[in-house]
Amino acid sequence: MAAPHNFILDLTSVLGASALGGYLANRLRQPVLLGYLASGLIIGPFGLKLLSEVEQIKPLAEIGVAFLLFALGVEFSLAELKRVKEIALLGSLLQIGLTIALVTLVVIPAGWVDTPTQGIFLGAVLSLSSTAVVLKTLTERGETNTIHGQVMLAILIAQDLALGLMLAILPALNQPANLGAALGAALLKVLIFLTAAVAVGRWIVPQVIKSIAETESSELFLLTVIALCLGVALITAKLGLSIEMGAFVAGLMISEIDYADQALAKILPMRDTFASMFFASIGMLIEPNILIQNFGIIIGLVAIVMVGKAAIVLPLVMRFGYSFKTAVISGLGLNQIGEFSFVLALVGLNQGFITQERYFLLVGTTAITLLLTPAGLR
Repeated sequence: MAAPHNFILDLTSVLGASALGGYLANRLRQPVLLGYLASGLIIGPFGLKLLSEVEQIKPLAEIGVAFLLFALGVEFSLAELKRVKEIALLGSLLQIGLTIALVTLVVIPAGWVDTPTQGIFLGAVLSLSSTAVVLKTLTERGETNTIHGQVMLAILIAQDLALGLMLAILPALNQPANLGAALGAALLKVLIFLTAAVAVGRWIVPQVIKSIAETESSELFLLTVIALCLGVALITAKLGLSIEMGAFVAGLMISEIDYADQALAKILPMRDTFASMFFASIGMLIEPNILIQNFGIIIGLVAIVMVGKAAIVLPLVMRFGYSFKTAVISGLGLNQIGEFSFVLALVGLNQGFITQERYFLLVGTTAITLLLTPAGLR
């Protein structure tokens, strides 16, 4: 019975530390995910070593990622995207493409990566901004319906959508010798999967959800939603794509049906609980000595990332006819690295696109950019 008791103790330690870390971050007016990261670092193998089996937390962390992407899919609104569709689609595509290109051109000569595909991967990680932090800051300031608020949210929504494609093609980048064929195969898998998902989402899922909802059983509705999320995620994993992409598509399946709001309300507590374990698990991977030894490098990376992303966003926003003021605010609002970059970076670490030491540096850089974002918008 020792092993089950150890697992319960580890689970309680993670949840308790995450709750305390999130509370302290909230009181300090910072994103709660920074509290989760700090709590994982403190109780993890490089901190107080309070966990006996860190590996047992990882499957729960993966469920947290799946719920994060599922909720994002449910919340995704084509209506919101249509209002600023030009800058959302073309602007975000240019922003992601320019970021990837510039990062690749800089890191290869600097010796930060060994191959162009690793440079592309790093550019993709840095191209994403934080929907959670920016949306929270705009909401607190009552600026979600301002011009700059709509511009930023449009680009962020498109970035979140691009994450699904990035996760799908990431395994193909691991085959540089046959990159074209690998990318083609990955995109074909995505196309077949999405076609099947659209058909199931249009003709089967609404009927199933409606039948379950008519039972008026809260438990059955929640179980069905969870099964849909994790079931589709496992299908994409079997296809060689990613769990994250499957969860996102599962969310899209029910985003336009009558019970979408009810499904989202049911899944949000699950998402928040398991997501806290995901961010805490990232914190457990951080080795403080590496961060301390490379603190100067991290601060330099923070400056380069935030100035570089702002310099890319500012002219792009002006290019689409918005004022200089809107462009400046948008540049300062989108110049951090997003929380979903943790997801992408962790997948890249597991697939060998980035070394563990550079992963630590990336996590530290991301955390500091998230910390500075509210102040930048103010």
